[in-house]
Order: sequence, then structure tokens, then C-alpha cells
Amino acid sequence: MLLPSSRSKALNVIGAMNRKNEIFYEVHETTINSDILISFIDKLCNQITKKTILVLDNAPIHRSKKFKAKIEEWNALDLYIYFIPPYSPELNIIEILWKHIKYFWLEFKAYESYNSLKKCLLETLGAFGLEHTINFA
Repeated sequence: MLLPSSRSKALNVIGAMNRKNEIFYEVHETTINSDILISFIDKLCNQITKKTILVLDNAPIHRSKKFKAKIEEWNALDLYIYFIPPYSPELNIIEILWKHIKYFWLEFKAYESYNSLKKCLLETLGAFGLEHTINFA
């Protein structure tokens, strides 16, 4: 079966997860920029209950002046930022999650339309840790 190609709105996920298959995420219909990332991390800070290390790659939004200006504030809230070396996404466990969602958990029917993709993506993210898990052992 072939799906017709078409332009649609953006659909981007920003998330933080741990090796216990727990995830904190947001889905956006826009490109993720520094302001969205900062807002997300501020919300993440409200969720943490102990010292937490957030592992990030070296994407430009992770290195913006706005982002860097918030690091000390987050450190004071027991959230610490750690940057992996350039060109090593395999060191960031959330990349494993994105791969599983894209290539294993989303069914082909998810790609029939934008609304179908959004619905299936939200269902898959909601099932992470329950129906869908990753064994990090």
C-alpha cells in the first residue's frame, strides 16, 4: 500500500525519560525553539523530587543564550544539565524511545493523515511504561 505524499503541520515531541520507562513529555504543532524548551524544563523542575541529571545533545536550542542563562536557576532546583559529546546520540536514552516509536510501535495506519498520526502518537506515548517498554538491562 502506498500513501500519498502531502504537506502537513509540524508535529514535534519534547520529552525526558528515565530507565524505569517513565516519561514526561509535550507534543507541539510547531517547531521546538529555546522558549518552548525552557518552558518544558521549568515544568520538569516542578515534577522532580530528587537530584536529577538531564542529558542533552548539542542541538542549537540547547546552546542558545536564553537556555544557558537558565542553567544556574535549574541547578538551584536540583536539575543539572549534562551535554553528551557531539555526534553521539546513542548516549542519550530518549533517542532509543524515539526510534521504537517511529519504527516499531506506530502502525502503518498512523501515517494515513496528520490527525491519525497525532492520535496514534499520543496513544503510543500514553502507553509508554505500560504496553510499550524498553529493556535497558
